[in-house]
Amino acid sequence: MAFTLVSKCLQARDLAYCPYSRFPVGAALLTADGAIVTGCNVENASYGLTVCAERTAIQRAVAEGHRQFTAIAVTCDIKDRFVGPCGACRQVLMEFGSNWTVYLTKPDGTYKETHLHELLPLAFSPEHLAKN
Repeated sequence: MAFTLVSKCLQARDLAYCPYSRFPVGAALLTADGAIVTGCNVENASYGLTVCAERTAIQRAVAEGHRQFTAIAVTCDIKDRFVGPCGACRQVLMEFGSNWTVYLTKPDGTYKETHLHELLPLAFSPEHLAKN
């Protein structure tokens, strides 16, 4: 499954709309029921309205009825090291659980496997809002 997710995130990166940063990013989510949902970054001239690939994929998946996820692959054009999601994206992913596999992917398709709870230790999560 890792190969498929990596391939899909690379394809999604090629669809990125990033005329300002010229920094394309792609993401591919694996849902608990086996569906794959992709996303890419979509920039805006009003920079604060830009949406990252990971959040695009999450929003798209939620709009399609998915709420449980097991893995995500992310990629950008940096060739010499693995790059993870930004802090905002890590927090959005955490909304749907901490036990995700995360594949940090280079443009050549090589990847490093890690986990969301390792990328965002001591995270704030929905459980913190539960009433005692």
